[in-house]
Amino acid sequence: KLDIPVMIDCFYGFRRSELIGLKWDAIDFENKMISIKHKVLNVNGKFYLSDTLKTQASNRTLPLLPEIEKLLLKRKEEIEQNKKLYGKSYNYNFIDYVFVDDIGDLINPDHVSNRFRNMLKKNKLKHLRFHDLRHSCASLLVASGVPMKNIQEWLGHSNFNTTADVYSHLDYSAKIESASAISNA
Repeated sequence: KLDIPVMIDCFYGFRRSELIGLKWDAIDFENKMISIKHKVLNVNGKFYLSDTLKTQASNRTLPLLPEIEKLLLKRKEEIEQNKKLYGKSYNYNFIDYVFVDDIGDLINPDHVSNRFRNMLKKNKLKHLRFHDLRHSCASLLVASGVPMKNIQEWLGHSNFNTTADVYSHLDYSAKIESASAISNA
């Protein structure tokens, strides 16, 4: 059941802790926005739930893309079905979270990474870390001509240099534009 986490990460490039920490109240279906304001970490087998993100810039609100809205509404329906199916056995402690298992337990962030790795291996696909989906998102944004400043804000980097240092080598089209400009000058 990795389809929704993978799709969200491909479109938004969330950190794994931000993805697993996604709560329903961070999704505004009416105004079509999704906010990152919570994280879930697993340190030595213990969950840490926190509203303190990696950096202040990590707190961000992005447009709720139609493709993702559809997947989230599907996820909401799945959770409702599981609550009915499991009845009193359903764990309501994590009812605010999007990514819970069938009985309502919070999904372990490491589980997502392990399942992703196993899925790639099973389908004989190139090895990628789950975090690499974040890089793929940024690479697609760069290739589509999105300015680095916008990518910085999309990914929640605290400063422009982080984004520029990591992704500027991918912006070959900007180099072509610069070459054209200097040639014309």
